[in-house]
Amino acid sequence: MANITLNVTDNQGKAAGTVEAPADIFGFSAEEVQAHVPLIHQVVNAQLAARRQGTHATKTRGMISGGGRKPWKQKGTGRARQGSIRAPQWYHGGTVFGPQPRDYSQRTPKKMKAAALRYVLSDRANNGRVAVVDFGITEPSTKKAIAALSPITENKFTTVVLSRENVDEWLSVRNIPTVHPIFADQLNTYDVVTAQYVVFSKEGYAAFLEAKAEPAVKEA
Repeated sequence: MANITLNVTDNQGKAAGTVEAPADIFGFSAEEVQAHVPLIHQVVNAQLAARRQGTHATKTRGMISGGGRKPWKQKGTGRARQGSIRAPQWYHGGTVFGPQPRDYSQRTPKKMKAAALRYVLSDRANNGRVAVVDFGITEPSTKKAIAALSPITENKFTTVVLSRENVDEWLSVRNIPTVHPIFADQLNTYDVVTAQYVVFSKEGYAAFLEAKAEPAVKEA
């Protein structure tokens, strides 16, 4: 795989050159991405499952006060036999097979999560939906952020990837309804899958590549 190029635009949405993108992150073909859709699906499902609190709870008949005495004798009343007023068929009775607190998280290996992110980024890059923007914002301004993003994203839902130093950029884009800002070290499969465009700030792109290069250095 050869490296690919991403378009760089300025704060007015005009072309300002290109940057090289590593093929092992952005360069997978559409066929390779299609072949790994089950992997992407599994990783996204795991992310959504991990978000669930799992604190839902209902009371079983053993958790409800009262009901220790048999309501009436077993035979001779003409009524159906009953053992407790807290049985499930009674008003204020216990719940049968109701939800109980549980942990929904799934074990997902780091390599699976990293691979899924590479494939979805490649998918967006293959469709021309990944760009790098030089915001050039020196103080928070939503108006300037919209001017920089609109020519690229056409006001469609966009994940904007920023570095930790892009404080003014973060404050500028966070109020745009169609934008989901995220730091480069937090970028994940779900936030790419749910976005139609992925836009990196110039600093965010450098921070993202640096974060991806660190594990390779450690392994070596």
